[in-house]
Amino acid sequence: MDLRIFTEPQQGATYDTLLTVAKATEDLGFDAFFRSDHYLRMGNADGLPGPTDAWITLAGLARETKRIRLGTLMTAGTFRLPGVLAIQVAQVDQMSGGRIELGLGAGWFEEEHKAYGIPFPKEKFARLEEQLEIVTGLWATDPGKTFDFHGTYYDLTDSPALPKPAQRKIPVLLGGHGPSRTPRLAARYADEFNMPFGSLEDSARQFGRVRAAAEEAGRGGDELTYSNALVVCVGRDDAEVARRAAAIGREVDELKLNGLAGSPAEVVDKIGRYAEIGSRRIYLQILDLDDLDHLELISAQVQSQLS
Repeated sequence: MDLRIFTEPQQGATYDTLLTVAKATEDLGFDAFFRSDHYLRMGNADGLPGPTDAWITLAGLARETKRIRLGTLMTAGTFRLPGVLAIQVAQVDQMSGGRIELGLGAGWFEEEHKAYGIPFPKEKFARLEEQLEIVTGLWATDPGKTFDFHGTYYDLTDSPALPKPAQRKIPVLLGGHGPSRTPRLAARYADEFNMPFGSLEDSARQFGRVRAAAEEAGRGGDELTYSNALVVCVGRDDAEVARRAAAIGREVDELKLNGLAGSPAEVVDKIGRYAEIGSRRIYLQILDLDDLDHLELISAQVQSQLS
């Protein structure tokens, strides 16, 4: 089971804070550092000092880290034109020496679009399908050849399809709870399917849908990696769990029900139950980015038992 650190910087974080967490992620032996792609805080957080851009952040981290994978859960398809996104991600992959992964979603948070003047189209899922075909098509085009695409929403003519990533193929992550279109899209484009904040039952059901869609599309169901994203709150004792839950504005019982919370043993047990339904990777949503002792505890007493 891979454990990856997943951050939500829109809730309030500087680049320097993210760099500190990314370096701790690397030093403590976690597999990857991922971040969300949002420009506006959610809930009661103040969001100060303001948003950081996902791909500018990852470009910086690409030069400041050496081992960990880097990526997004999920890049909002509404934020970037697909040709521009293909260039950005390929460049950051080169900067990292081939450690980038692209999580791409349709975009959903209308308020952040209004706040920063970003168009919020109605046809987001259909656009996402064209975006995936364009981004992956540009990367797969042989050097010296050109790429053309003529769709409903995007039109590319004689694209040189450059630059190329350092990796032969950048892993593409798709995810979500949708029962039909999401599995179909994952079957066609995804290397990894991520179930965000889903119960064991919901995750097992959705993984089954994706496997079936992959087989229907002519792929083996096990060709995809299946993963979960879950909030994490671990403590050495009940008091420490309660303190960490209060710091992120959550209740312990709710976190135990909907995330990974409690003692290291409790969290290891619950991760094991996700492994039983086919999950091979857990993105640990860290909401208090100043609590590096939390990462150290997870590394020493949770990750060590899963290796």
